[in-house]
Amino acid sequence: MPEYSLNVNGKIRKVNVEEDTPLLWVLRDTLGLTGTKYSCGEGICGSCTVHINGKAERSCVLTIKDVAGDKITTIEGLAENPDHPIFKTWIDLEVSQCGYCQPGQIMTLAALMNENPNITKKEVKENMNTVLCRCATYARIDKAIDKLVEEGK
Repeated sequence: MPEYSLNVNGKIRKVNVEEDTPLLWVLRDTLGLTGTKYSCGEGICGSCTVHINGKAERSCVLTIKDVAGDKITTIEGLAENPDHPIFKTWIDLEVSQCGYCQPGQIMTLAALMNENPNITKKEVKENMNTVLCRCATYARIDKAIDKLVEEGK
């Protein structure tokens, strides 16, 4: 198997996997970063969202060959800053129910807010509707988004 060098959460990691192995499985099974979740396996639900060079991407549909040399950030990498406003708001407002989609929700929101610090609630919600929540906690997610946007986080 070929060896790939990946920049994951600021660390260079070497992995030996087939070139068509989905990034999701490399993160979870090879590197032990299980915060990124598997759900649909088709890039539809958003539970597997990670940042590739700062942009929210679905890791279940990207192969290791697609991302070799890119900067990859997982929910674990984002959580290295426990004072991150999104995490603090999620905890303060008790957004999570089962929590399964939350890494995808948080990673998508973080990328949106990083791309446009002056983003509006409407713009965020239009983009966040691509991440599905099994428990339908959309009202709590919306409340957290409203708070973050209002506070300019």
